[in-house]
Order: sequence, then C-alpha cells, then structure tokens
Amino acid sequence: MDQTTFIFDVMIPAFGNGLLMTLALVAVTAPIGLLIGIGVACGRVYGGKGLTWLMQLYAVFFRGCPLLLLLFILYFGLPSFGIVLTPFVASVLGFILCNSSYNSEYIRGSILSVKEGQLIAAKALGMTKNQAVLNIVLPQALRRSIPGISNEFIYLIKYSSLAYMITVIELTGASKLIATKYFAYNETFFAVALVYLALVTITTFGANALEKKYAIPG
Repeated sequence: MDQTTFIFDVMIPAFGNGLLMTLALVAVTAPIGLLIGIGVACGRVYGGKGLTWLMQLYAVFFRGCPLLLLLFILYFGLPSFGIVLTPFVASVLGFILCNSSYNSEYIRGSILSVKEGQLIAAKALGMTKNQAVLNIVLPQALRRSIPGISNEFIYLIKYSSLAYMITVIELTGASKLIATKYFAYNETFFAVALVYLALVTITTFGANALEKKYAIPG
C-alpha cells in the first residue's frame, strides 16, 4: 500500500472516528465536571462542618487517585459488585470525578478571593446567604477561575487518551490499532500527535479569548 492510499483510505477515516469519540468524551465530561466542581467548592466554603469535611474528602481522594487506576476500578473492579459499566460510561464517570475535583480547587480559591464584605453587604440589602453566593460571589469567582478551568479542559483533552486502556477507541486507540496492523508506528503516532496539538491550540486560543472577554476590570 502506497503512502497516499494509506493516509486517505486508512488513517483519515480511522482518525475521524477516533476524533468523534474523543470529542464525545470531552463534551459530556466538561460541563458535568464543572457543575460538580462548583457544588463541591461551594460546599467546602459555605457548608457546615460535616458537608465541608465530606467535600474536602471528595476533592482530596479524586485528586490523589491516579486516573488510570480509577478507570480500572470502574471498569474492571465494579463488576465484582454486580455493577457493569460500558467502556464509554466508565471513562466518562472517571473523567468527571477527576475533572470535578480539580475544578473545585480552582473555584474554591476564586471564591475565597472575593472579599467577604461583598457577602455582608448583600445580606444587608436583604439577600439570603444562598442568593448572595449565587448572584454576587459565584459570578466573580467563575470569572477569576477561567484560567484554571480552561487549563483543566486542556488536560481533559489529553487524558481522554487513557480511555483506550479500557477499550474505548478514541484518537489514541485508533492510532494504536492502525500502527499495530500496518506496522506504521512513526507515521501514525506523529500524525495523531499533530491532531492533539491542533485540538489543544484551538482550545488555548478560545480560552484566552474567553479570559479577556470576562476579565474583571482592574
């Protein structure tokens, strides 16, 4: 098989399918991971002693547990308890747990950077604590945490490649199958590296634009 045929008949179709799977993993994980991260951060800062301890345990455990090990537990370990997850579901669940724990730290730090006087002033105007957090503190905290959250989004694109280890055929999985079948390791892995680089570059430009747009003046 000549190089042109290999690229257009083998590599591009396989990479196309792998890219769709990678984007699906990221598209499902990112918004859910962000929402859970917000909840965990608010629970740690504004929850009672029990909730604060529980949310802190969540963040510490899933930040400390290697992601690959977490995927193995979810996919290979849970069936022994009668819980069987598909490779895609196990991957998404593992990514969400990891992503949300890191996002919670970025958001918690941003919440703590908002001066407490704003919360006191909001209460003085008749807002409840929840209303003040939701309408005054959280919007500022989210704007300040955009660099950290966007950085975690970039990491998510790259560590989505670990899904191949539990048989999800995303970009890395597709490249491994092609390389093994056609013994074209250098060409295939270099090509898939360029695809990841393109994804990260596009995301970086988007994140920078978002950061500038929502930057807090001063």
